[in-house]
Amino acid sequence: MEITDIKIRKIISEGRLRAVISITLDDQLAVHDIKVVQGDERLFVAMPSRKDESGVFRDIVHPISPEAREMLETNILDAYERHLAIAEAEAIAVAHEAKELQSITEEESE
Repeated sequence: MEITDIKIRKIISEGRLRAVISITLDDQLAVHDIKVVQGDERLFVAMPSRKDESGVFRDIVHPISPEAREMLETNILDAYERHLAIAEAEAIAVAHEAKELQSITEEESE
């Protein structure tokens, strides 16, 4: 099994839920609504789930082996961290450009 695509669908900055993610496995199967959650000690991946008749949340899809879970979690969290790093770098670049434009505008008005 290979993760052939990871899409960061939504980033959330407040609360414990940090992101909603979709993955594609072997270019053949898509799994949506995977969540990145901030736990007490670390980020973790929560698989898509729904509430059953008794009010208990049950995973709709989940890895069977610990190795498969680790592979999914590692790949998903790495993609999430890369996405955050890119977003931060873009924000810094935009702020830098805005500062340069402000400086140029101030020089022209003098």
